[in-house]
Amino acid sequence: MNLFEELQWRGLVHSITDDSVIDKLNNGKVTFYLGTDPTGDSLHVGHLLVFILAKRLEKYGHHPILLIGGATGFIGDPKPTAERKMLTKEQIDHNAECLYKQVKTLFNCEMVNNYDWISKLDLITFLRKYGKLFNVNYMINKETVKSRLDSGISYTEFSYQILQALDFEHLWEEKRCEMQIGGQDQWGNITSGLELIRKLHGSEAWGGGFTAPLFTKSDGTKFGKSESGSVWLDPAKTSPYAFYQFWLNTPDADVIKELKQFTFLTKEEIEALEKSFNEAPHLREAQKALAKELTVMIHGEDAYNQAIRLSQALFSGKINELTKEEIAMGFEGLPQVEISNAIGLIDALVLTQAAQSKREARDFINGGGVSVNGEVIKDLEFVINKEKTIGDKYTIIRRGKKKYYVITHK
Repeated sequence: MNLFEELQWRGLVHSITDDSVIDKLNNGKVTFYLGTDPTGDSLHVGHLLVFILAKRLEKYGHHPILLIGGATGFIGDPKPTAERKMLTKEQIDHNAECLYKQVKTLFNCEMVNNYDWISKLDLITFLRKYGKLFNVNYMINKETVKSRLDSGISYTEFSYQILQALDFEHLWEEKRCEMQIGGQDQWGNITSGLELIRKLHGSEAWGGGFTAPLFTKSDGTKFGKSESGSVWLDPAKTSPYAFYQFWLNTPDADVIKELKQFTFLTKEEIEALEKSFNEAPHLREAQKALAKELTVMIHGEDAYNQAIRLSQALFSGKINELTKEEIAMGFEGLPQVEISNAIGLIDALVLTQAAQSKREARDFINGGGVSVNGEVIKDLEFVINKEKTIGDKYTIIRRGKKKYYVITHK
């Protein structure tokens, strides 16, 4: 199986500009680029598919360039719904630096910032050298623009595709970068760049484009920075445990596809996982393998081991074995009640809404359905205080097998 056949088997090919792309990938050593605008200070899982594709091409000997859109970040790639919020130079520079550091941990690549060349362009040169080569009728038929015509689009965002085309042409001329890769939603920007290269350098000037399918939520929508529930690669935004859980909770219908797309497991290894998954889906071996591969890739072996330890402790209810930091990670996002004084367990159950009334709280305790920091409590007079906390901060109440409630102590 050659490289392109493997990419097809893994479900990573959405579109290519022509068949010469296949030959270049299989038989050449092509310099290619992918870009991201610094509109946020972290990548998220919606970016991962294309970045892992770049890592895969690099492993086959192709040379990746990561373009950070320090200039295009001022403009904003048109969203389907509304204008983007404009960022300051300080915000963009900060975000760009964060992205640089993050990508370096994913794979080896040359990094460039389009602010370095676009900021040097004066308006007259931009309009005469580049603007003259773009037909407005052609531009408005691009999907990203067409979707905004009814609601309206500013000239600023309308001009984005010219600037991104300029990026491709600049890298083609300065770096001999002949290919751009991206998600399927970048097709219009990629083809605009190829058109500009041919118009400026002749019809024989070769360039290629390759798009991968978008990684979408179960409802078909994109993972994005502006959407709620984003899963970030930055461990300060999404803990490694939450990252691990995200992949562990992959629906059965998607898990084999995602093993192919996101991991570097071999065809034989994935087919073996698929066989075991079909025979015993309840064991979730495919999900466990997916979560392990991605967590180790993004956060490292130690973070993966911590996620496993935390998962096992939460499943078994052995909360007292966890550190304060692991508690914070494992219960991230759960409502927390803060107290400054000792409180009886019955009142604590009502305060945290683990019980709707004191009577119901007593029933839960008498029935052996309440544990505090991993210990089943049947004493109706039990008192929660700071001396019995985890890490001098947390009390974790468990009701039943899966319902947890968090109390923090001042």
